Order: sequence, then C-alpha cells, then structure tokens
Amino acid sequence: MKKTLMVAALTGVFATAAQAQSSVTLYGLIDAGITYTNNQQGHSNFKATSGSVNGSRWGLRGAEDLGGGLKAIFTLENGFNIMNGQNGQGGREFGRQAFVGLSSEQYGAVTLGRQYDSVVDYLGPLALTGTQYGGTQFAHPFDNDNLDNSFRVNNSVKYTSANYAGFKFGGMYGFSNQADGFSNNRAYSVGASYNYGPLNVAAAYMQLNNGDATVSGNALGAVSGDNPLAAGRQRTFGGGLSYAFGPAVVGFVFTQTMLDDALGVTAAGTGGSAIPFSDGHARFSNYEINGRYNLTPALSLAGAYTYTDSRIDGVKPKFHQVSVQTAYALSKRTDVYLQGEYQHVSDTEGTGLGATITGVGVSSTENQVSATIGVRHRF
Repeated sequence: MKKTLMVAALTGVFATAAQAQSSVTLYGLIDAGITYTNNQQGHSNFKATSGSVNGSRWGLRGAEDLGGGLKAIFTLENGFNIMNGQNGQGGREFGRQAFVGLSSEQYGAVTLGRQYDSVVDYLGPLALTGTQYGGTQFAHPFDNDNLDNSFRVNNSVKYTSANYAGFKFGGMYGFSNQADGFSNNRAYSVGASYNYGPLNVAAAYMQLNNGDATVSGNALGAVSGDNPLAAGRQRTFGGGLSYAFGPAVVGFVFTQTMLDDALGVTAAGTGGSAIPFSDGHARFSNYEINGRYNLTPALSLAGAYTYTDSRIDGVKPKFHQVSVQTAYALSKRTDVYLQGEYQHVSDTEGTGLGATITGVGVSSTENQVSATIGVRHRF
C-alpha cells in the first residue's frame, strides 16, 4: 500500500513538472578585430577592437509554460569588451538587456526592465548598422537615431504584439522614477512593421524628455550616461523598407532626429569630449541605401551609402559615408570579416565637427577612413 502511494505521489510530481515546461538558454557572441584609422585626433592608428560589428555579449534567456498559450519570459544580457574583459554600458552587469514579463501566443507580450526602444525594434532590422552586416561602424553620424543601440531605456514597460499575418506593432514607456519630476528623463516610443513575402516595411517614433542624466540631473531616469546627444527634448522618427531578390536584399531607411534645448553631442562609442551646441537646436536627417548579397552559403557581401543633412548652430553640415563588408562563415557559429568605411563631412564652418566614424574616433579633418579585420564566434 505504501509503495502504491509513493508511486502515485511521484507520478503526480513528474506530471506537474512536465506540464509546466521551462527552459533557460545560455547564449553569446564575441567579436574581436584589428582596426586601422587614417586620422584619429590628428594621427593614424592601429588598435585592437571589441565589437566593431556586433557588441560582444553573453546572456541568459528563459521561458516557463504557464498553460493556455501563456508563458513567463526573461532575458538578462551582459555586454563586455573582449580586449580588456570590462563590462560595457557603463559597467552594468546586464547593461544590454534585463527584463521579465508575460507572453501570450494570441495577445503578445508585456515586459518590464531595461529594454530597447521601438525605433531599434522595428526600424533597426532594415538598416545595416546594428546588424551582422555592418554593425557599429556603419552607424549614422554620432548614432543620432540610436539604430546602433548606443543607449537602452531603463525603468521601461513594453508591449509587443503577436504576429498578425505579418503585421506587428508595439510601444514602450520609460519612467523617470523621480517623485517631483514625472517627465524629467523619461522616454516613450511606438513602432510597427509588416512582412509580406520578400517585402518588409517599418516605421517608428521615439521621444526623450531631458533624456540623459547630463541634462536632467536624474541618474535614475530612463536614460543614464549612454546617450551621445544631450538635449531637453529629443524626437526621432523614421521609416524604411527592404525587398529580397533571391540571395540579394536591397533596402532604404530614412530617419530624422530633432533636438530642442540641445547642449551638445559626443562621438558615440569613443568616450571623446562633447562638442557643444550654442543655439540650442539641432537636426539630423539620415538617408541610407543598403544592400547585401550571398555569393555562396558561406560568403556574403554588404554595403551602404548614408547621406546625413544636419542643422547645427545655424550652419548645415553634410555627412557622406560609404561602408562595405565581406564575411566568410567557417562554420554555423564562426565567421571572419573584412569591412571598411569612408566618411566625408562638409560645411562645418566653425562647429568643431570633423569626420566621425562611430566607434573609431574623431578626425581632425573633414575625411576619415577606417578598415577592420576580425572574427566573430556565437554560442
């Protein structure tokens, strides 16, 4: 009798465990390279680089089946520099992403934590910056539209819809967490995308109010210490599309970032000194044409041309950047790559701007060339 009761009890335990299925996945990517720059603060330079294309990271991703199509989900993702072992994103343990929430097959997901904004989520995949086909050094000047994920949003609540026949949408709100300043360093964004066979289209909008601790004095707000742009209000919007022709994909992305009560800009990813703005207003309009082609299952080519028309301190600097990459897969998880960028800026007229390829540094002239050879491993 006792044996029968014990078997029944154990059967119930295992049945319950099987019903509430859960999984945790360890994953990551390591990107290491050697970069040549023809002009960095007035000198040529060879340097070892981490994350020239994709930021090195490791993370934990988990899900628990709660039944009825509902899951509990979480992601904890750390960014780091492979060359010195230091944490990225200001030394945060899980600076790239950290969130938990509930996901429904029918209604979508609600998550809370440190997360990407809607411009990154919906429009980002159509540009080459922020992707495996160009990444960091393909970013638009100063990563002014955040397509390369220069900053994430703290204290955020995000909704992501289910996929309705190729249509997806979502929104995010990042709290200031300040008792006497509800809008002081807050963020919000919305976006949508649609996929129909080879066609992809997307649009998104983001707004930051005092969107950095430098401006707001609120280090516990939505954005803290990551944003290369310092302004009382930052508005970014854009749209894009891509179309696949067999092994080839071509795309176009437009974004515009407008700054009010602007203080200045820092070269994203370099830790350089900020370039101050005197009249309080700035605008960046970015036009990117891109394409990629798989010559073989192992060998890919990608390239982009970006024209950025800006308004800074009453003058109109214009940025032209040409970027190319080729990558060869040694296996499903490891590839080697060679990529290069050329940027030219004109009409700077005393603004203090020079050519500035993201992640490389600031040139002392209107031109800058960069080339990187590297290896990526995924696990």
